[in-house]
Parts: sequence; structure tokens; C-alpha cells
Amino acid sequence: MYGFESWSLTFREVRRLRIFENMVLRRIFGPKRDDVTGEWRKLHNEELNYLDSTLNNVREIKSRIRKWAGHVALMGEWRDVYRILVGNPEGKRPLGKPRHRWEDNIKLNLKEVGCWGVDWIELAQDRDR
Repeated sequence: MYGFESWSLTFREVRRLRIFENMVLRRIFGPKRDDVTGEWRKLHNEELNYLDSTLNNVREIKSRIRKWAGHVALMGEWRDVYRILVGNPEGKRPLGKPRHRWEDNIKLNLKEVGCWGVDWIELAQDRDR
């Protein structure tokens, strides 16, 4: 998970990360013997989440992205990182549904946490909140 703070996570990437995480957990915990039939079977996703609820790569990635967004907001407009991640590029966007920008994902992450309707740059300025 090196350098993922600047990623613009798509739903496809989130799905692929969860699939990989479940695959690893299935390998770690192994098969389970069914109580009724006595046959061995793979663990279901709900069982994996119950066995190891602390490990969630997607939640960790989103948490670190929010933390990085706070650092970027405190950098100031003269810094290159701020201008690249928050700036508006010139030119036309392709036809169809526009891709999510990094800033759009920050707003979605804040909405998941319960901080919607708040400007993320102003939120980062107030460290107590």
C-alpha cells in the first residue's frame, strides 16, 4: 500500500481489493467443516468478516487518503502538490460520465464518515473537528 494516498479509487479497484483480501483470509483460516453434512467447504464472506473484522484494507486506504487530504489542505496554494491534486486542468474532458477526481473521492469519503456538506479544505484547517 505504498503511495496510495494520491490514488483516485474507483469502484472496480475497491471490489478487486476486497476480493484479494477475502482470498488471503480464506487461505489463512482454511476450510471449515460443516456441522450438518460433515463436508469441508470454503468460508463465506460474512464468516470471514466475523472472524477478522479488524482487517479491512479499503477502510485503511480511505482513512489514509483523508489524512493525506488534510496535509494537502494545510500545505497552501503555492505548493505543487496542492496545485496538482486540487487544481483544475485545462482542456476538454472525454464524453460520457466524467471520471472521479481525487477531490471528488475525498468528498465521497467524508460523506461515508458523516461529514457531508462541509468543504474538506475548511475541515482540514480546523484540526479539532
